[in-house]
Amino acid sequence: MIRNGQQYRDSIRDGRMVWVNGERVRDVTTHKMFKPLVDIRARIYDMQHDAATAPVMSYKDETGEMHAVGLKLPYTQEDWRAKRASTDAVLDDIGGIVTRVGDETVGEMWSLFDGQDVLNEVNPQFSENIRFHIDKVIRHDPFHVSANTDPKGDRSKRPQDQDPDMLLHVVKETDAGIIVRGAKYETAAAYANQAFTKPTIANWGNAELSDYAVGFVCDLGSPNLKFICRTGFAGSKPVEDYPLSNKFDEVDTLLIFDNVLIPWENVLFYRHTKAATFIRATLHRYSAFAFVQRNLKLADFMIGAALFNVRQTGLDKQQAVQEKLAQLACYREGINAHLTAAIATAERSPGGLLMPNQSLLYTGRVLACSQLHQMMHIARELCGGQICVTPDAAAFADPETAAWLEKFYTINEEWVADDRRRLLAFARDLLNSDYAGHRLTFQLFAQSPPFAHLGAVYRNFDWSETLRVVHKAAGLSDNVPGGAIPARKAAE
Repeated sequence: MIRNGQQYRDSIRDGRMVWVNGERVRDVTTHKMFKPLVDIRARIYDMQHDAATAPVMSYKDETGEMHAVGLKLPYTQEDWRAKRASTDAVLDDIGGIVTRVGDETVGEMWSLFDGQDVLNEVNPQFSENIRFHIDKVIRHDPFHVSANTDPKGDRSKRPQDQDPDMLLHVVKETDAGIIVRGAKYETAAAYANQAFTKPTIANWGNAELSDYAVGFVCDLGSPNLKFICRTGFAGSKPVEDYPLSNKFDEVDTLLIFDNVLIPWENVLFYRHTKAATFIRATLHRYSAFAFVQRNLKLADFMIGAALFNVRQTGLDKQQAVQEKLAQLACYREGINAHLTAAIATAERSPGGLLMPNQSLLYTGRVLACSQLHQMMHIARELCGGQICVTPDAAAFADPETAAWLEKFYTINEEWVADDRRRLLAFARDLLNSDYAGHRLTFQLFAQSPPFAHLGAVYRNFDWSETLRVVHKAAGLSDNVPGGAIPARKAAE
């Protein structure tokens, strides 16, 4: 059943042990650093009931029950278009960008749905478990997030050769389930309901079995979990000067598993490195779409902020300025083209789902992430030096300084000082603030590091066709191998 915002808030008031900035947090729904994102997630739930947004946020199943569009298993192109429209509606409604709110993270479980043959090699019960949990997500609408990277420790050593807790691992089996120890970094974990927890990129050597090769769904209200969060940006500076930092910072958590029981029905794979390797290789088969879609919205923000700034001062008539705007537009439309084409040429997955064209999706992710820092710098240049030297909102309100700032920041009758200040504050927070730097790093690493992005392209690009056309055009003999690199060398 589709939840509403209040039901979500109530669900995370479960006594979980959360710390931030050296403080024990008693209620994440009211704490200044968590409340903005809790409110946004609650708003997403309420949009499913709001008459104005419910049609784009929800769908009716064959029994007549309503469900969230973002959680629906994708079987058709229309399913993907609906997901894209739903995400766009959320980002437009809230006026900013949030990434780990469910539509991106739930797709990782669909990759494991595709790997049921692999799971059956380990234990047929695990295959049944993934089907159960996907159905549970659809029916109960939890806030589902993702747990990937561990502290790792000395990466030149195997996990077994150092403190074993540096990678999450199983320490004991019981009749009720497995006991796990270690830690995971999880964005949004402190205010989510459950997390798909799986191995990071690791070196198991030649071992077929490993206590580190474990994947499960973790109830984030479980006993013995400890949430140690980085200090958030919300509440640290005035909202008038940092409108994005105060509303859209998704707080990251070092989640400590201090001998946590994972019931057997929540275990998706265990002690099987093949299953762990499979899920790492195919993890973003679906979720990369929603992730890259955020970069499209970020490009829109950069273009809009830059264009408003140059039009204010008349610089948009200069060819050099138009060329830089065109560079931003090419970046934006490059992302848009990859997303659109990935659905237009979507492929049937091993599990019978419809997955975005893998080569186009992963090359689109490389484009979006690898060029982001360059596009931010172009946007900074177009916005001008005033985004880093403009006084704060308090100075515009102070009777002793307001008149001077009114004089020097008013451009004409259409652009008065307050609107100019608001635009510069938005651009500064988007491009120059601590929040902006954090988002840049997050986009670079959130779905794995750049080398893994390129590795996904390598595994999914159709190399055989390029070899075929050169073989024919160059008139090579039939003795020359037709393809040294297998086509679509995917992990499955």
